Amino acid sequence: MFSWETPPAVSGGRAAHVDGLAHALADAGHEVVVITRLTPGTSKFTESGSFRTLRVEIDLPWLPDRAIARVASANHAFVMAAADLGEWRADIVHAHDWEVSWASQVAARHHGCPLVTTFHGTERSRHGGHVPPGIPSDVNGIEWWQAVASRRVITISKILGRQVTTDFELDPAAVRSVPGGIDQTWWAAPAPHAGEQPDANLIFAWGSIKYEKGFHVLAGAMAQLRSHHPEVHCVIAGRGSYLADLQSQIDVIGVSDLIDLPGYISDHELRTMIHRSACVVIPSLYEPFGVVALEALAGGSPLVIAETGGLAEIVEGTNAALTFEPGNTGQLAERIDTVLGDRHLAESLSAHGRQLVEQSYSWSAIAQRMMACYLDALGLS
Repeated sequence: MFSWETPPAVSGGRAAHVDGLAHALADAGHEVVVITRLTPGTSKFTESGSFRTLRVEIDLPWLPDRAIARVASANHAFVMAAADLGEWRADIVHAHDWEVSWASQVAARHHGCPLVTTFHGTERSRHGGHVPPGIPSDVNGIEWWQAVASRRVITISKILGRQVTTDFELDPAAVRSVPGGIDQTWWAAPAPHAGEQPDANLIFAWGSIKYEKGFHVLAGAMAQLRSHHPEVHCVIAGRGSYLADLQSQIDVIGVSDLIDLPGYISDHELRTMIHRSACVVIPSLYEPFGVVALEALAGGSPLVIAETGGLAEIVEGTNAALTFEPGNTGQLAERIDTVLGDRHLAESLSAHGRQLVEQSYSWSAIAQRMMACYLDALGLS
């Protein structure tokens, strides 16, 4: 398995997916090797049972994180690390996104086995249909090349699968959807400590502070909620390029007294906030999957989410969340108002959310679905 990022240097999204899947496959009795970058504070080699991680140094570390030259240098190092495995042979080579395309294709050919690629998003899908400044336009071609070279293409949501199938002109039969999972046991509520009791007026949101995450929509909803719920307040945790703009919007609409922007918080702090909150809101304008939704559901907080992309798929056909039209401030305010005003509904959302995660999004369940894709790629299904 090849990935540009893994824990502990990176903790969210793709890194958590790779780590959770690798551990679940190893727990199921499969031998798993993950090859990734060496980052500060990490070891070159770690081993736990049948799961090994090899982290390699990149020759050009002064270049921007995903510059083509740096990615190429990293892929060269990945291939060398794979060669150092000696006589060990893989049955499947699994790549995660475009940054590991060269190494994964070389490794698949060397081992004489199928290449499977998971797209956690494409650069165009992440940025409204265009490649943003700072990411070379060649990336779209690399993604296309990787998709075509793969025996099976896996996407983390059905909507992303449809986009990839169309954009890269793939045979729909070669594309599968396997979402991310979550460690439900860890996110389940521990006994609260002093100062960590539930807050019936706390609205909580978190994530990378970018425009497409829609936190400005939540700020507008808070302005509308003030009259009905004078004690309501909100915490939006995270850091990112849009933080200063978000703070400016909060100031302009006059809700700086209602909304706190604490910046980065640890996973333990995040878990505590989920357990304390009266409602978790995910206001994204677009989201290919949304592991934050699984964290909220597993933590048992009533959830209100934008009906967009992979977020909508997570709760589709369930009673695990209330949804609203992306960008619709008034509708979001109405949904939050409903949760705050109906304790029985809040408890029902919480119970259904935990049940959904347990049945469909445990890492053992996700590993079983991924194994079915591997067997299909091998022609053994």
